[in-house]
Amino acid sequence: MSKNFESMQRAGLGRAIRVSPALAEPALGGRDQNGAQWDLDKIRWEESLKLVQRVFLQGGVESPRVVVFAGISPGSGCSQICAQTADILAGNVSGSVCLVEANLRTPSLPAFFGTTNHYGLTDALLAEDSIRDYATQVSTENLWLLSSGSMPSGSGVVLNSERMRSRLAELRREFEFVLIDAPPLGEYSDAVGLGQLADGLVLVLEANSTRREAALRIAENLNAAHVQILGAVLNKRTFPIPGSLYSRL
Repeated sequence: MSKNFESMQRAGLGRAIRVSPALAEPALGGRDQNGAQWDLDKIRWEESLKLVQRVFLQGGVESPRVVVFAGISPGSGCSQICAQTADILAGNVSGSVCLVEANLRTPSLPAFFGTTNHYGLTDALLAEDSIRDYATQVSTENLWLLSSGSMPSGSGVVLNSERMRSRLAELRREFEFVLIDAPPLGEYSDAVGLGQLADGLVLVLEANSTRREAALRIAENLNAAHVQILGAVLNKRTFPIPGSLYSRL
């Protein structure tokens, strides 16, 4: 997969980021070749922090504030990466961070924070109240979750509506950072429309599963739609080197 990943990077997948917040358990019963226990939680946190630093905390006028996260196919771990990135970002900035559930067909973000999904984005699209009225404060004091809310038919139409454009502009004004968990790019066009309204998109690739040809095709479609690819995250990979050595890299 490493050669595929390098070729995808050369093909224009933005800053390709080798990040694995949802690492697969290593072989040998969770120990490296020297018998040392892997500290998976530490590795997940450190690599998620790298993602936050490279995408959001580079500094400068052009640093992205509204970013879409999207996988190519279901099961890529995109929602977990988006949630963990938002949590770590909130812990490293003083401003407010809003995590938006835009995967209306199979929402999963509320479960990560132990909250409900009955009141959120789709309700806000049908009302005139402040967008903050539909967000729930979770985890840290500056992290908010805007869940998907009720499930209307024609989800793609809702997300690509003029009302969505207006609400996203309001989110940009109300929060310092907005992270949007979008449906898979290989099955729906929602993420493309959202990416055109955002500052860019982080593409989540599943190691040993995502085919290079599919990733390149998606990248070409995003570039054609003028969606900036901020980075590619290689998720669920295993390590060919001992964890004790990897942690020093």
